[in-house]
Amino acid sequence: MTHRLIAFGLCWAALTAATASPLHAENLRETALVRAIKRANPAVVNIHTEKTAVDRDAIFSSGNAKPRKINGMGTGVIIDERGYIVTNYHVVAEVDLIRGTLHDGASLTARVVALDRQHDLAIIKVDASRPLQVMPAGTSSDLMLGEPVIAVGNAFGYEGTVTSGIISALARDVEVNETQSYKNLIQTDASINPGNSGGPLLNMNGEVVGINVAIRAGAQRIGFAIPIDDARQIIARLMSVEQLNQTYHGLVSKDVKKGEVRKLVVDTVQPESPAAKAGLQAGDVVVKIADRTVNDGADWELALLDRPVGETVPVVVQRGEKSETLSMALAPYLGGRSRMASEFVARANNDNSDAERFWRILGLKLAPLPPERTANVPSKYRGGLVVTDVRSDSPAATNGIKKDDILVGLRDWETLTFENVSWILNQSLPQGQNSVKFYVIRGRETLYGYIQLVNADAAAKPQ
Repeated sequence: MTHRLIAFGLCWAALTAATASPLHAENLRETALVRAIKRANPAVVNIHTEKTAVDRDAIFSSGNAKPRKINGMGTGVIIDERGYIVTNYHVVAEVDLIRGTLHDGASLTARVVALDRQHDLAIIKVDASRPLQVMPAGTSSDLMLGEPVIAVGNAFGYEGTVTSGIISALARDVEVNETQSYKNLIQTDASINPGNSGGPLLNMNGEVVGINVAIRAGAQRIGFAIPIDDARQIIARLMSVEQLNQTYHGLVSKDVKKGEVRKLVVDTVQPESPAAKAGLQAGDVVVKIADRTVNDGADWELALLDRPVGETVPVVVQRGEKSETLSMALAPYLGGRSRMASEFVARANNDNSDAERFWRILGLKLAPLPPERTANVPSKYRGGLVVTDVRSDSPAATNGIKKDDILVGLRDWETLTFENVSWILNQSLPQGQNSVKFYVIRGRETLYGYIQLVNADAAAKPQ
């Protein structure tokens, strides 16, 4: 009897182990890497682009060159549920069509919101029918050599490709060519191939710690990424409500990071600004705007984006040991003229109106786009300004801008209002830029070229 009981017990234990082992094996399969990918994947966007090009050699040899379409690819990271996506500048610059494929397979047309060529970053937007999942943001301030990381992207057009590796080095400076260089990059041995550009470099928590850039052709196990802390500061500038909404808050802040903790600390408050009137003070830690948590300057700008002038929004701050809720209402942005420190800009702005300034510097007279002409503007642009006159001796005329063209962009920004154009000049002139790129709609075509700012300014001065 005893032997029988022992034998039965052994059989029962074997059966129990057999039925339990598949569950146990499944738990072993779902590693930290798998969980990180599951968490981040819904916020990764596969980007496909098209542009039209003409072979210059064919133009000179036959004089009858036909344009051809060039397809491009890249990756993006969703930073806001309204469809705002960060990617690389080189992925979406100077293309005719951008399409973003979401994690669920939906393919949507995207438009460029803002570009930063110097730092190789861009913001694009898709109009989805639902709120999109935002990529969890980590910090690059405490990355460690040897720390495991994951790259996700549209490698060679194979959407959703995942590779893994470690952080090989930090603070790398890389010069690609005479016009493009990078500072403070993360180096990894995770494979970052063409098409990965603009995608996330993840930590094992499934948080983005870098924006991938594919820049070393033929290199094996050497990839680079822009640290997310650097990228978020640029995103905050590109998504500034002053530029995108023509609204103004007057808060100057700094991002503070300690380990995994990120917070936005008020540095200064401009006098008589909405932030000053709300009672914000230097040293305050901004915790929330309405129901949105704020961890850095990008969160602050995104939380205020699309809010109209005069709308009161609650701002929760930590002041010492106390939490306070303040009320702030955005004001109209007046182009920043009273706040610009540059003497050159102050002198250039000493015109009676923006219109006179545009005529003097650009050689253009501009007017708001009439409703009946909005159909002429492709859907990837939000609008523009109509060219009503072109000064005959101006670089605008020399470079082919004509009366009745629709100006949709200058440099890396859209031109919906006079304030947009003035803001772009304010950014360009103090930097000593000799020219700015322009984009115009003529008939059904989008044309671009360059206006020589210095020459335009000199040509308009009395001799």
